[in-house]
Amino acid sequence: MRRPAGLLAAPLALCALLLLAGCVPGPDPGSGSGAGRSDGPRWQPRPGTDWQWQLSGRLDTSVDVPVYDIDGFDHSGDTVARLHRDGRKVICYLSTGAWEDFRPDAGDFPDEVIGRGNGWEGERWLDIRRTDVLEPIMAERFDMCRDKGFDAVEPDNMDGYRNRTGFPLTAADQLRYNRLIARLAHERGLAVGLKNDLDQIPQLVGDYDFAVNEQCAQYGECEELTPFVEAGKAVFHAEYELPADRFCADSRRLGLSSLLKKYELGAWHRAC
Repeated sequence: MRRPAGLLAAPLALCALLLLAGCVPGPDPGSGSGAGRSDGPRWQPRPGTDWQWQLSGRLDTSVDVPVYDIDGFDHSGDTVARLHRDGRKVICYLSTGAWEDFRPDAGDFPDEVIGRGNGWEGERWLDIRRTDVLEPIMAERFDMCRDKGFDAVEPDNMDGYRNRTGFPLTAADQLRYNRLIARLAHERGLAVGLKNDLDQIPQLVGDYDFAVNEQCAQYGECEELTPFVEAGKAVFHAEYELPADRFCADSRRLGLSSLLKKYELGAWHRAC
């Protein structure tokens, strides 16, 4: 979840390209018609892997980086296949901890699992304790990512227990749900990133293949992502309000893959 300004943290030849992306050779991405993934090792992005994160606007596929993170609903298997032909790995952005009224499956969520707004228009927190309801819905979403040929999933809104959700969520509830999300991805051959949820990194670093973080520099939290880097796993990191010269040196020191972005997460970016 992109953090609204002013809020507390809500609380990144072929062999050469593979080395740059920091990946284990993975399954064939399939065709643009949604052929899905074949069996094989999951992708494993390494610390320092460059990336582009675009969740709004017309997709700019010209950014020369090995990893793209794009909206899973908004883009087709053809788009994923085109990025693969250009040598990119592709991450499927989904919200797994909040309901969004603009998604095609919004009607699958019963009212009793939909809580308070999370600060973004049309979005409300989910009762992650209700895995009986949420697991099949999230499984279908992850099936969509797999069938479109994505390499990984970025599940968003993964720290509801630290927010006013309308439900009495605990840290144990969040750990249970976040491990469920990781399992759903891994069962489909997809890598999965832990989004924010800094306090639970020590317990979850073994369950996740990389991390995605927003504004750790602004809030003085970047050191907390060190367990992922020490485990040889990428940390894809974005800042919105700090100028690049305020965080890039520390990002490089810590091994983060850092971008300066605007809140709408369009094509504009500045990489460290």
